[in-house]
Amino acid sequence: MSLTPSSSNDPVRPGTQSAQSLDSPALAAAALSGTHAVTGAAEAGTRPPDGGAAARGTHAAPGAAAPGSQARGTRPLLARRIWQNKALFTGGGILLLILLIALLAPWISPHDPYVQNLANRTIPPVWSERGSWVHPLGTDQLGRDYLSRIFYGARISLLIGASVALISGIIGTVMGMAAGYFGGRVDMVVSFLVTTRLSMPVILVALATVAIVGGSLWVVILVLGLLKWDRFAVVMRSATQQVRSLEYVAAAQAAGASTWRIVRGEVLPNVVPHLIVIATLEAASAILLEASLSFLGLGVQPPLPSWGLMISEAKAYMFFSFWLISIPGTALALLIFAINLAGDGLHQFLTPQERT
Repeated sequence: MSLTPSSSNDPVRPGTQSAQSLDSPALAAAALSGTHAVTGAAEAGTRPPDGGAAARGTHAAPGAAAPGSQARGTRPLLARRIWQNKALFTGGGILLLILLIALLAPWISPHDPYVQNLANRTIPPVWSERGSWVHPLGTDQLGRDYLSRIFYGARISLLIGASVALISGIIGTVMGMAAGYFGGRVDMVVSFLVTTRLSMPVILVALATVAIVGGSLWVVILVLGLLKWDRFAVVMRSATQQVRSLEYVAAAQAAGASTWRIVRGEVLPNVVPHLIVIATLEAASAILLEASLSFLGLGVQPPLPSWGLMISEAKAYMFFSFWLISIPGTALALLIFAINLAGDGLHQFLTPQERT
């Protein structure tokens, strides 16, 4: 084999060109373009197919967390927010305690709340000299255990408050959202009905209706539920009008979403905080109205242990056995206080502008 360089007539193998062959301008330009092509191909080969997605994934990876870790991180944050919201923590705690007492009343009551024993009438509570742990809160004028009647009375008060808030909430929310979303004649009709309803005092209409129909637990619930919807309608109308003018509602309308889909998916979730506050106020108001009707003898009828009825039955003993009035009165005031406090705290918890 000869070691002399090959002549210019010999074919040149790729990649074995000598530096002298680049003296021609055409060949130099071709070589330069080839270099750029190779460099671009190399860069394209090292770049992922979806560069934007890879970049986004690269930036999101350090902050991303597994679903389990997110859930574990959310629970302490939620508990911390509830703890920092003193109104929700205090009111919700008291309300939860009363709710547990009402649910467990058949098992934690020391006596039957309906059994009478005239030999044990008006026994004072345990902190009195004549008191006994057999009847920790004493007995009433018919010898019935007062602690057991207080426990069962919580069930009646919570049932009335929740039922009235549910009935009136459904009526008022439908009317208010219809008036706020559609406006026009619908708004005029709803406004007329609200004005008509506000012209009638609730307590007088309830007294007249119950006096005609007759007093019972379910009559009181139905009458109050049909009379307490006006505040729901007014607040829901105003809140719906505010939400209707926002951009995401206009976007849903432009996307062709149905009216039911927009109201249910876009408007309703954003007015729920207002709905919760009004529901708590109306529940507390309904409990007070039931106690007033029962005190006048037109509400819950004996022998059901309604707190208002217990106060009414004890009014003849207020100067001699004051605990017969003070105990159910304190329980009633504590329940109203807890509902209002929990409702205010829940509104602050659910509404972002209230938390700042």
